[in-house]
Amino acid sequence: MPRLSPMMIAPPLVFAAFVALAAFGMFRDDPEGLPSTLVGQPVPAITTETLADYPGVTPDMFAQGEVTLVNFWASWCPPCRAEHPRLLQMQADGLTIIGVNYKDQKGTATSYLEDDGNPFAAVAFDPAGRTGIDWGVTAPPETFIVDGDGTVLFRFVGPLVGSDYEQRFLPALEAAQAD
Repeated sequence: MPRLSPMMIAPPLVFAAFVALAAFGMFRDDPEGLPSTLVGQPVPAITTETLADYPGVTPDMFAQGEVTLVNFWASWCPPCRAEHPRLLQMQADGLTIIGVNYKDQKGTATSYLEDDGNPFAAVAFDPAGRTGIDWGVTAPPETFIVDGDGTVLFRFVGPLVGSDYEQRFLPALEAAQAD
């Protein structure tokens, strides 16, 4: 009887491991969502460095009893530009939005807000991405819903547009505002 070489067994084992990982990922509760360790936790600190003459972020902004959004954005980010009109509309509707300019250049970020409008009540400048690391940001845009006592309720990865926004973000925002 011929002996099986380990090189003949390895490819089917690697394939089986891949199938098991894919199946595990597909049958999670929310296969589209990225888990966040921040949900249910107090907001992490946000850099005090500001963008141009825009107001900076202070800790008391999260303790005013109202739902607040924290939006990580960059002027170089096309999805951020796609969601910008939605942020302006949310601001016009009375929602407080704190912007964190992420891994950007001050001049281009300032020009972007001057040209396209500023939806933010305060703007932090995070050129090295340190605040983004503390918040678990993978890439902009990312938006967090924070309740009136400064607890992170929800993390949304991607632009606030389309069906994902309508089916996942809006219900979470409405639930936060109803509490």
